[in-house]
Amino acid sequence: MNEFAIGGRLIGADHPPFIIAEMSGNHNQSLERALEIVEAAARSGAHALKLQTYTAKTMTLDIHEGDFYIEDPSSLWKGSSLYDLYEEAHTPWEWHEPIFKRCKELGLLAFSTPFDETAVDFLESLDVPCYKVASFENTDIPLIRKIASTGKPIIISTGMASVAELEETVKAAREAGCPHICLLKCTSTYPATPESTNLLTIPHLKEMFNVEVGLSDHTMGVGVSVASVVLGASVIEKHFTLSRADGGVDSAFSMEPHEMKALVEETERAWQAIGKVSYGPTEKEKPSLKFRRSLYVSENIREGETFTYENVRAIRPGFGLPPKHLDQIIGKQAKRDIKKGTPVSWDLLG
Repeated sequence: MNEFAIGGRLIGADHPPFIIAEMSGNHNQSLERALEIVEAAARSGAHALKLQTYTAKTMTLDIHEGDFYIEDPSSLWKGSSLYDLYEEAHTPWEWHEPIFKRCKELGLLAFSTPFDETAVDFLESLDVPCYKVASFENTDIPLIRKIASTGKPIIISTGMASVAELEETVKAAREAGCPHICLLKCTSTYPATPESTNLLTIPHLKEMFNVEVGLSDHTMGVGVSVASVVLGASVIEKHFTLSRADGGVDSAFSMEPHEMKALVEETERAWQAIGKVSYGPTEKEKPSLKFRRSLYVSENIREGETFTYENVRAIRPGFGLPPKHLDQIIGKQAKRDIKKGTPVSWDLLG
C-alpha cells in the first residue's frame, strides 16, 4: 500500500478522498477576501487549502511583448503580459502566515505550491506539511529535487507531461529523499472539458509508478471528480472562490462554496460505494428476499386435482418455491385440499 499522511490525515484507497481547495489568485489582492475564502472552504468541508508561492520576478521577466505577451484569443488572460498576470495573481508572502494561522484555527490543513527554491525555503520556515508541484513545473528537475530534499510528501500535477518526463520527475523526487508521492491527473486547459480529461489514466499512473493518485480538476461541476474516485483518485484539487461573478484571474473555472460542499459529499459517497466484488444478498438486503416472486396457489384446489397454469402462478411474495420449478409442478396432483393464497411447497404434491 502507498498510503501516507499529510498533517495526520491519511491519504489512500482505504480513506475518503482528500479534497484540496485551491485559492490561487482568487483573493483578488485582498487579504480580507483571502481569509473569507479560508472560512468558506472550512464551512464547505474541504480538508485543505492551498496557496501558490511566487512573485512576478521569480516567475518571469518584466517584458511586455513577444514571448512574454499573451495573444492567444482563446486564453482567459489574452492581452496581459506574463509579468502583469503574475503580479495580479500572486499571494503576497507576508499573507501566508495569517492565512495559515486561520486555516489551523478552523481545522484546515494549509500548504502551497512553490515555484522556485526561495519559495521552498520560505515555506519551510512556516513548517508546511507537504508540497504541491504545478503542471507547468513538473519538468523542473532542480526544483523537484529541492522540494524533495525537505523529506515531506509531494503532490505533483501531471498536465502535459509525457511518460518519460514523469519517470524523470518521480525518479528525481525519490532519489532526493521524498518518501511519499501523489500524482494528480491534470489537463492544463482552463477550464478543461470532460472529453479532454481521460480519467482512465488514473489507474494507469498508479500501476506504472506505484504511487497514490488523484485529480487536479479544471472542469466545471462535480461529475468528473466524482467519477475519478471510482477509478482510484484519493486526492482531488479544485480551484475555489467565493463567487465567480466577483472576477479574478482564475474565477471562471473555480468552484463556489455550495459546489465545494457538494464535491466533498458526493466524492465521499462515491468512495463509500466502491466496496468490493459482491454477489448474493447483503445483510441489509436479506429482509427484501420475501418480496421476490415465488409459486402460489391462485385458486382453491381440491385433493387429487391437477396443478395447472390457471391455479398456480409466480407472484409476490417469496415464501413459495422459486418460479423455475413451475413446469415441474404443472400436471402433478394435489395431496390435499389447498386454499387459494397458499405458498407452493413440495409436500403439497401427491
